Amino acid sequence: MSLTRTTGARPGAQAKEPVDAPAEVELTIGGMTCASCAARIEKKLNRMAGVEATVNYATEKAKVSYQGGDGLTVQDLIATVEATGYTAQEPAPEDAQSAAKDVEDAEDAELRPLRQRLITAVVLSVPVIAMAMIPALQFTYWQWLSLTLAAPVVTYAGWPFHRAAWTNARHGAATMDTLISVGTSAAFLWSLWALFFGMAGMPGMTHAFELTIARTDGAGNIYLEAAAGVTAFILAGRYFEVRSKRKAGAALRTLLELGAKEVTVLRDGREVPLPTSQLRVGDRFLVRPGEKIATDGTVVEGSSAIDASMLTGESVPVEVSVGDGVTGATLNAGGRLVVEATRIGSDTQLARMARMVEDAQNGKAAAQRLADRISAVFVPVVMVLSLATLGFWLATGAGLTAAFTAAVAVLIIACPCALGLATPTALMVGTGRGAQLGILIKGPEVLESTRRADTIVLDKTGTVTTGRMTLLATHTAEHTEESEVLRLAGALEHASEHPIARAVADGAAEHVGTLPVPEDFANVPGLGVQGVVEGHAVLVGRPKLLAEWEIHLPEPLDLARRSAEAAGRTAIAVAWDGEARAVLEVADAVKETSAEAIRRLRALNLTPILLTGDNKAVAESVAAEVGIDQVIAEVMPEDKVEVIKKLQAEGRSVAMVGDGVNDAAALAQADLGLAMGTGTDAAIEAGDLTLVRGDLRVAADAIRLARRTLGTIRTNLFWAFAYNVAALPLAAAGLLNPMIAGAAMAFSSVFVVGNSLRLRGFKAS
Repeated sequence: MSLTRTTGARPGAQAKEPVDAPAEVELTIGGMTCASCAARIEKKLNRMAGVEATVNYATEKAKVSYQGGDGLTVQDLIATVEATGYTAQEPAPEDAQSAAKDVEDAEDAELRPLRQRLITAVVLSVPVIAMAMIPALQFTYWQWLSLTLAAPVVTYAGWPFHRAAWTNARHGAATMDTLISVGTSAAFLWSLWALFFGMAGMPGMTHAFELTIARTDGAGNIYLEAAAGVTAFILAGRYFEVRSKRKAGAALRTLLELGAKEVTVLRDGREVPLPTSQLRVGDRFLVRPGEKIATDGTVVEGSSAIDASMLTGESVPVEVSVGDGVTGATLNAGGRLVVEATRIGSDTQLARMARMVEDAQNGKAAAQRLADRISAVFVPVVMVLSLATLGFWLATGAGLTAAFTAAVAVLIIACPCALGLATPTALMVGTGRGAQLGILIKGPEVLESTRRADTIVLDKTGTVTTGRMTLLATHTAEHTEESEVLRLAGALEHASEHPIARAVADGAAEHVGTLPVPEDFANVPGLGVQGVVEGHAVLVGRPKLLAEWEIHLPEPLDLARRSAEAAGRTAIAVAWDGEARAVLEVADAVKETSAEAIRRLRALNLTPILLTGDNKAVAESVAAEVGIDQVIAEVMPEDKVEVIKKLQAEGRSVAMVGDGVNDAAALAQADLGLAMGTGTDAAIEAGDLTLVRGDLRVAADAIRLARRTLGTIRTNLFWAFAYNVAALPLAAAGLLNPMIAGAAMAFSSVFVVGNSLRLRGFKAS
């Protein structure tokens, strides 16, 4: 849901009518090109009286809380954003699926032209660079071919940088876009001057490969390869950035699309199939076994087991009957139900969770790119140095041409060619190596979080445990064979669709092989199953089922039952021919690799915490088995977010590992979200790192790889800027030969790429 207000204002009047109470609005922001843009908008909005704003560069949204009592309207907020040089609009209310499609279309519309510009830049700039750097390719009039090829790169392909630079200039700001635009424009315009008014356009002109430091008037030099090459390199970095950024809203869309698409409504005794969007509060609808429940409601007919693990994290299916509440998007794992809808649309638990994910994403501090932080100082310094160089040489009588050569050289040498490669190359190599190891890194913002993380919160179901019910132990009465218990109980449970029954049947088949076919079978809702197997009257279920047949557990079996339940496991009684024969223990089994994974995470100075919706006994049993000291149990999905916030309020930097829809909002809220790839799409999209294999040990490898990749990016950025800083004095002194500049720029880029390729040697522990 894109707009939340505490007032009851009509939708059509939201942008015009002042309100008297605090209100919240979410604006879609357009025109941002870097994290500093988000910071600038946020600063402008927060200067308004009674306004508190958070602007997220990744999701391109501004969440604004404001006081309407002073006549402040949404339109005033939009006007402030537009006055800062960007666009803002209030998303129109619409149904979830159409909203998700519109967002996806908008993202495609952003990525498509950027891809076209990148292809244009790469195809045209490669021959320009080759001709400039290889004297053998410099045929007669080669410089004019270079101009023909470079012109579309600098103008059409580089247009986003020029547009952003102009917008920034109008508002007295400077970013990397400013430096890129000024540097490439200076190189291109100087080349035009040299070609048309200097000596560079003469037939037979060549760039001699001379590694000498000497003052030159620049009239015979062109810098088209610098203009085209820098544009292509920076566009490549921007393209990969946008590709990773567009995933930021995918978690929300995945949640919104998770629910049932169609529902069978009961109208006048008839079953009428309808889209879920047409459901109304009070409607009664049918839910067959294996179907998703269409919306939140109350059971009015039937009984069944509901698999709610995707929403609640509870591994054991919940038994429901008439009068019990059920949640939309959960799975009916048992019998036929008739449900009366109590909440629909944006009021359902699923929709509330979707809003929680969106709020958590918008609440994250905007990730400030290191390059943008440095550029806040670097760009103005370079501009001032260029003007100072021009003034100095003019004042010393060196001549207009020599003065402009030195001033333009300062801008060209400061243009961040290697900087454009620093982040994307390390990220591409690091993510490529991660993919080979079953680790997916979403983008550069993730890496900073891995370095700071000191606490790791682990969801239990599907993360530390397998996420499915498993037969763990069999306790038999005296003179009863385990194989016989498993054969008879497994045969009867095999005829049931209940998840616990499936665990017994699968465990029995694994131990004794082929199971016999029951001669008679009946499901006893809420208690278990009964039937005839190989001539024996068999009961499998809760002790209460046996008690109805006047069968009671002997003391040893009752003790086993109590021990199992104390450990948080489900105890199943088995009887045949009027006598209790066994107690089976079923639970969500701990993964074999979880204990080792916890040791590895501790080795990375991370404190593990187990967080689950399961009961405390189950959680503490699992935690003791894998070596976790701190347990937070019986936590509802919305409370998981609060737990993360509380840990963050204590000054911790929190990483979280989860796999279910119930984890999506908490993964988004955490400083670092690690999603198990074996889990739901919503969790995967909300996470920052995805662990494809579902092995918790990979979480430790993922954090190590992300930290190594961040270190590589920092090294790349250092050398990219060091090259600029070292060369600037030479340029200002008028001693920068174009070929030395080109060679130094090439070396800087080669170093950055080579340093990034070292990440291919990363090995899993």
